[in-house]
Amino acid sequence: MNGYGTQSNPLEGSDAPTDKEREYEANLRRATLATSAGSALEYYDFALYGLASALIFGKLFFPALPSSLALIASFATFGVGFLARPLGALVFGSIGDRLGRKQVLITTILLMGGSTTLIGLLPTGEQIGMWAPILLVLLRLIQGFGAGAEQAGSTTLMAEYAPVRSRGFISALPFVGIYLGTLLSSGVVALVSLAPDSVLMSWLWRVPFLVSIMLIVLSVWIRERLAESPTFETLKSEDNVSEHPLKELLADSKGMVLKGIGLRMAENGGSYLFQTLAVSFAVTYGLTKTWGSLAVAVASVVALFTVPWAGHLSDIYGRRIVYRIGAAVVVLVSFPGWYLLTKGSIAAAMVIITIAISFGVCIMLGSQCAFMPELFGSRRRYIGVAVSREVSAVLAGGIAPILGSWLLYVTHESWIAPAVYVAVLGLITFVTTFFVPETKGRNLSAVEDAGQTSKASPSNESIAFTNIAVKKTSMAEESRTAILGTIENPIPAITTAEHTDIKNAAKEQIA
Repeated sequence: MNGYGTQSNPLEGSDAPTDKEREYEANLRRATLATSAGSALEYYDFALYGLASALIFGKLFFPALPSSLALIASFATFGVGFLARPLGALVFGSIGDRLGRKQVLITTILLMGGSTTLIGLLPTGEQIGMWAPILLVLLRLIQGFGAGAEQAGSTTLMAEYAPVRSRGFISALPFVGIYLGTLLSSGVVALVSLAPDSVLMSWLWRVPFLVSIMLIVLSVWIRERLAESPTFETLKSEDNVSEHPLKELLADSKGMVLKGIGLRMAENGGSYLFQTLAVSFAVTYGLTKTWGSLAVAVASVVALFTVPWAGHLSDIYGRRIVYRIGAAVVVLVSFPGWYLLTKGSIAAAMVIITIAISFGVCIMLGSQCAFMPELFGSRRRYIGVAVSREVSAVLAGGIAPILGSWLLYVTHESWIAPAVYVAVLGLITFVTTFFVPETKGRNLSAVEDAGQTSKASPSNESIAFTNIAVKKTSMAEESRTAILGTIENPIPAITTAEHTDIKNAAKEQIA
């Protein structure tokens, strides 16, 4: 334990807060603000890009293609960003476990926000031809590289800061920023979509991307003032920081990573399918672009409350059951939801997208904020969470709009194809919840993964073994000396022959 208290809030059980307790409280507030601002920026970036891919980018960057193929190409650039995320998870996750969470989170926010701002300055396909989508893809790769460790770092940092009894609720608070970012991006896109197409396509589309620079400045300023994670400080003070987190992860946590990926399939895939593909799908059946974006905005408003609510429920009933309920909602809404989107009804689109995102995806997300970090041991937690999140982001989120739009293309816009797709993702996550341990109340200082037998870390294990061996050897030598010393100076009543027999027997016993 360090001064802040890794597993319990120093403020609990105290009549008057000490300086250390006030420092803890201030750092907890900073951590919440820092991770919330980062989450808002990341999801502003990605929701903005997703909506732009569905509604604008096809015409801007692929003007020579038919509209259906331009949509697929546009979603392909959206998916490219996810290809860089696992690489970012490996690089920054390893750095975060070796050098600390704080500096990594400053770097990731600069990469993400800077790429988004530069997208707003790109020439279009009509201006520079194929160089436009090439530059767009390059910026998406950089954006994805930074995003590969942003959410994992935020999740890890907050779980390690939060008091154990309310870890689910407090860890979920920063992820309200996810839907603040989504709300901001969908609201901005809805507003600019009201403009005439000539204005929107000429310059107005750039404004939402350029606005992200304000979030960058705010996020960096807050993170610079943030103290390091209490759990990481404990590892440093005990000289127990892993030198090779990836090696440890591959040796001890492969199964947990696979389970983490399974947990994310419905949450991540469902989120992107209902925020992007569902909007463009509903537009083809008569819903306007403005109403499609507004449906996502309404879902995001509701999510501001359901995410922390789900985190709170996970503190009461456990992480697994809450997560399982969210996955079940995604499965249950899949077929009736996609069918109703074909009706071109504003009300139906609002209800379906809100239920799927706010009461399906967000129930899982609210529980996941504490659940995922609790699954991994402290020495490899950052990289474990990062790899689990970002591999699933490729498998579920990155290819979801591409595969979904391709399924619609080959099935002539049949609603059944995306419904089956969503249901399969939901079932994968639902089943996975039966194979992960319950982690509520877990000690985050533990170096082993949840459900593993407690063991010393490699460095401490060797030290402990050496100390025990030295101690046993020392005790044996002391005993040998004492026994033989007594034998060498026998009491007068023992004869020389008896003394020799006792001495030989003792030597045999000691040997």
